[in-house]
Amino acid sequence: MPNIHSNISFALVNIPVIMNPVIKNNDTSFNQLHKKCENRIRYLKYCPYCRENLKENDIIKGYEFEKGEYLTFDKSELNKLKLDNEKEIDVVSFVLLSDIDPCYFEKSYLLETEHKSKAYYLFCEALKKTKRVALAKTIIGTKFYYCILRFTEFGIILTTLYFDEEVKLPDKFTMGKTNPKELELAVRLIDSLKGKFEPEKYKDEYSERIKKAIDDKLNGKTIKASRKKPTRQVNDLMKALEKSLKAKK
Repeated sequence: MPNIHSNISFALVNIPVIMNPVIKNNDTSFNQLHKKCENRIRYLKYCPYCRENLKENDIIKGYEFEKGEYLTFDKSELNKLKLDNEKEIDVVSFVLLSDIDPCYFEKSYLLETEHKSKAYYLFCEALKKTKRVALAKTIIGTKFYYCILRFTEFGIILTTLYFDEEVKLPDKFTMGKTNPKELELAVRLIDSLKGKFEPEKYKDEYSERIKKAIDDKLNGKTIKASRKKPTRQVNDLMKALEKSLKAKK
């Protein structure tokens, strides 16, 4: 995805920014091949009714309002529905980050200033001082989003949010009763496993196995299955907690 030029619209203030994706896909890419000849397969847009392959100009979009019945839209009609402020990040309000459940977080982008903007630095300082995040709305690509802008040690990070109808949470969880002794052991086990979040230490183990398998196959080696650690099921919760603590020690 190329860098996106945008503006933070904050009351009467406009702050030019460049939006850069924070996330890079780390997956190993595979192509689909025909097993018989090992050549890449093609995806064709085909109309079974007319029995012909289609070009991009032959295709329109349709909304199925009844089974097999479509309301059609061409590109010019869809263009008329676009919002006017697609190059703006329009601040709506300022909220506490703790008020937003992480379930609503989607993708993150770093907002950078191109010309050492005084307004950008002022906005950073204001977010830092108030300990709030800006709730805003914007368009990325062709999709409308609500998002938050938060100050970090890297600058302002924009995180898009899922809409409420997209987040499927059940009714509020009701706590059952717990045994005080079991709770004490559980807390001790948690204390024994305390640590800091250090993302540089956490590696994609499956991706690393894929890359090693590729190297092995290139060197004529066979792929060996990894050994699975045996798991033991302990049905007694108290015994399970006690054994976990002993194993940790």
